[in-house]
Amino acid sequence: MADNPNPTRMELLHTKARIKLGKTGHNLLKQKRDALILDFFKILKRARDLRGELNLKMKDAYKSLSVAHAYHTTFELESIAAGVEEDLGLEVKTRNVMGVRIPEITSTIQEHKYGERGYSVIGTSAKIDDVVEKFGEVLRIVIVLAETETAIRRLIKEIEKTKRRVNALEFVVLPRLNKQKNEISFRLEEMERDAFVSLKVIKRRLQQEEEEQAKARAKSEASG
Repeated sequence: MADNPNPTRMELLHTKARIKLGKTGHNLLKQKRDALILDFFKILKRARDLRGELNLKMKDAYKSLSVAHAYHTTFELESIAAGVEEDLGLEVKTRNVMGVRIPEITSTIQEHKYGERGYSVIGTSAKIDDVVEKFGEVLRIVIVLAETETAIRRLIKEIEKTKRRVNALEFVVLPRLNKQKNEISFRLEEMERDAFVSLKVIKRRLQQEEEEQAKARAKSEASG
């Protein structure tokens, strides 16, 4: 943006157009910022709820593991854990929220029937099934929580970027454009005043010349 803009009507019109565009952009960015903040608090509440649920599920899962320890040796538990299916079947997609790509993680983790859990039911008890089921619930919550917290980080980043743009327009760009508009208007008014004074001076001189010429003609006619 020029520090000394040309004091022309065209430049004034361009400056006013930029101010109008800046105000429109400022309003849109404020709306975007407010919408992002609203989504952020919704997802933040969900994350808090998930953390609370995760803590409860973890306590329940470790409690069931302690019970299983009473029925099976550590070696048996480790052998069973090694045989449990490890493929989470994760699929990551994204959705667009006000220009922010939010991840959506889905998993094929399901309730397995007996014989489909990756370990043999022979030599194990229902206590093992309970442990596997409860830690499966923990894992499902962890996946959803990972999706939620990733969304929170991305929203925070976009909110900060949007706030910087809003502040730049509000406190830097628009004030500078308004100052430029006022300077151009002031200089145009000065030029108009100068032109008006010059025209009056010229008109007065022309009138004087006409009066002098008229007197000269009258004198010439009187002497003739």
